[in-house]
Amino acid sequence: MKSPFPGMDPFLELHWGDVHQRLITYLSDTIQSNLPEDLRARVEERVFDEADLGYSRRIVPDVRISEIATARRSPSAAGMTAVADVNEAEPYVFELHGVEITEGFIEIRERGGGRVVTVIEILSRANKLPGAGQEQYRLKQDEVLKSSASLVEVDLVRGGRRILSLPASDIPEQHRGDYLTCISPGWNRSRRELYAMPLRSPLPVIRIPLRQSDPPCKVALQALVNRAYEAGRYDDIDYSQELDPPLSAADAI
Repeated sequence: MKSPFPGMDPFLELHWGDVHQRLITYLSDTIQSNLPEDLRARVEERVFDEADLGYSRRIVPDVRISEIATARRSPSAAGMTAVADVNEAEPYVFELHGVEITEGFIEIRERGGGRVVTVIEILSRANKLPGAGQEQYRLKQDEVLKSSASLVEVDLVRGGRRILSLPASDIPEQHRGDYLTCISPGWNRSRRELYAMPLRSPLPVIRIPLRQSDPPCKVALQALVNRAYEAGRYDDIDYSQELDPPLSAADAI
């Protein structure tokens, strides 16, 4: 089974919790087999509570956000008058629970738990909209940029605002609506490498930096997305749905 899109399938955002986890795992496995003997790729996690219940329901499938039940009548109610019973309504009782979000990212480390060489992030909607998810992402981004590690940010999400380590105003206007990958080499903090990935084009092979003395690790993003689509059996997607943000008229056709 294959997506009808030649590159990134924007409808996969409707299932991003699952797709994101698959991409992180597949990317880590791909990198692992191509690393120098003394480097290791490890999947790490960050956890946060998302206060916006409506948004949490979209990004975390099958999460129970609240329990609802009718209130039980107190035993003392038996002594109430008939007139009071006529006007009495049973309220709905909500027990609200915080929604715990877990996001994966990849760290490439020197063997034996040594220094971090590269951090790889695949962005989610939670990272690109205001809230705890974006705050946690910004903290991690700032931490990496103040270290000697390289940072790789892969943005395959159309919604939200750009929070890459390259200011949005510096992105060429013709590419601001595209999917993007931004790379900041750890040995040259003023440098940014930007891969523009238009909706109608296959995703490219990107070069993941390791140490300055190492050749980069090449990763075919399109192969990872294709694998996630096939393994997730997303051939049942309803392509008549409206997306947020909506596709342009030409892309929708």
